[in-house]
Amino acid sequence: MTHHVTSMLKTYPKDLGTVDKQKLAECIAACFECAQTCTACADACLAEDMVAELITCIRKNLDCADVCAATGNVLSRQTGANVETTRAVLEACREACRACAEECAKHAQMHEHCQVCADACRRCETACADLLADLA
Repeated sequence: MTHHVTSMLKTYPKDLGTVDKQKLAECIAACFECAQTCTACADACLAEDMVAELITCIRKNLDCADVCAATGNVLSRQTGANVETTRAVLEACREACRACAEECAKHAQMHEHCQVCADACRRCETACADLLADLA
């Protein structure tokens, strides 16, 4: 996925400014990967026999998926970039990923899909933090 994101950034007709294009591409890809993984994890949780014990996990999965998708969309739009909004969505995404990773980690011993999700959330959290540091 990063390949396509990088290709789109390279073909952008205007100057992208001082942002590290590799960090931007990695963050966009991590956001969309995390959104898909969280959605799939929520669905897998719903298929578990002990679904009642996974309500918080499902909620955090779905919240994280929505925040990650929105962040990926905002980061994909470069025309007239709004640095304040970009920082805000990156902070929100980092926090949603942190919370989801922590919750999924609680269930990872019993549900492998929760471990996969926790890993994706941590990758996205790191990618958001790296891009945020670059915007400072």
